[in-house]
Amino acid sequence: MLMIRLQRMGKKKKPTYRFVINEKARDTQAKSLEILGHYSPTENPKVLELKVDRIKHWLSVGAQASETVHNILVREGIVEGKKRKSVTITNKRKAKLGEKQVAEEEKKKEVKEKAEAAKAAEAEAKVVEEEKKKAEAEAPAEEKVEEPKEETPAEEPKAEEKPASAEAPADKPEEKPAEETPAEEPKEEAPAEEKPAEESTSAPSDAKAMDDKEATADKEEKKET
Repeated sequence: MLMIRLQRMGKKKKPTYRFVINEKARDTQAKSLEILGHYSPTENPKVLELKVDRIKHWLSVGAQASETVHNILVREGIVEGKKRKSVTITNKRKAKLGEKQVAEEEKKKEVKEKAEAAKAAEAEAKVVEEEKKKAEAEAPAEEKVEEPKEETPAEEPKAEEKPASAEAPADKPEEKPAEETPAEEPKEEAPAEEKPAEESTSAPSDAKAMDDKEATADKEEKKET
């Protein structure tokens, strides 16, 4: 059975490929019946040279294309159809890959859980901070509301105290006269003391009157005699 396959050429880590046709049972590096094209995937841009007529001829004769060649031909529009799975993996490799995938999935889950926990913690911290801010904002607001209430009674006693303070000076002048009364009493006593002096002045006048009366009485007695 003939098959169109890729034959690796080129250097290490810089491969180039040939499109060759040979028996399926033979090695790809063995002698081929015909070279149908070249493919250089490492160059930029990629180089792809195909002998379309010869490829179609061999396909029409009954030759088959490998999965990789088939996918390239489908991509270039030479063959119609769907792409095939070109890479096969052994069971051991699948088991190893499965273990790696499971480990990677577990790591991803752990990372996601940690990220979600961190986000939840940040959200809770933000909520707590917002609540604190609201509480702090409400506390001053309540204090501001209560302050006027406290001021109004505080102002009323002040207003009441003002008349008291006004009465205090009014009482003080009243107390001053009370204190001055003793000072005035001696002044009033001074005239009281003067009265005896007047009485003393009036006393000699009375004595003179008495003397005059006695003198008149003596005169009358003398006249009678």
